[in-house]
Amino acid sequence: MFHRWGFLLTEMWGLLILAALVGLLAGWILWGRRGAVGAADDVARLRADLAACTAKSSDLAAQLVSAQSEKAEAEARMASAMVAEAAATVSAALSHAAAPAPLAAMAAPVAPPAAVAPVVAAAVAKPQSLTAARGGKPDDLKLIKGIGPKLEILCNRLGFYHFDQIAAWTAAEVAWVDDNLEGFKGRVSRDNWVAQALALASGS
Repeated sequence: MFHRWGFLLTEMWGLLILAALVGLLAGWILWGRRGAVGAADDVARLRADLAACTAKSSDLAAQLVSAQSEKAEAEARMASAMVAEAAATVSAALSHAAAPAPLAAMAAPVAPPAAVAPVVAAAVAKPQSLTAARGGKPDDLKLIKGIGPKLEILCNRLGFYHFDQIAAWTAAEVAWVDDNLEGFKGRVSRDNWVAQALALASGS
């Protein structure tokens, strides 16, 4: 009797083990298929996302092309408007220049060139210059604001070495020096050299 029970127990254990193996095999098959299906779904979803991104990129490219075209048209319109405005200005200037002078202006006597020449000559005159510094000792012209080493050399080359020379310049002489300072035109009047030189010459 006990021998039969042992056989039954062995058979039951064998069936349990077999059932477990069958269950594991079935589970492996089912989970494997489910994983494959899930991977296929992921691939399909990624492809759909890629297609959507591609379509959106195409739309953005089309919008960019349209914006660039609108910009080009706007620039062309602006350039055309500027050309038209310039043409209108030139036309107005030409018509104004071609208009007859007022009778009063036509009746006024015109000065001959010979009378005008002395006035122009008086407006610009070269100041008195020196061939060398007095006593061989030039003043330090760099003390005048606006005169650096290069400008001091240029002033000496033009014959200006002392503060009292610059302080004595008239308006016509200032105009001449302003016009003849190569690379530094206009510095005399802009930095008011005459007033500075006057103060330095008087020792103040």
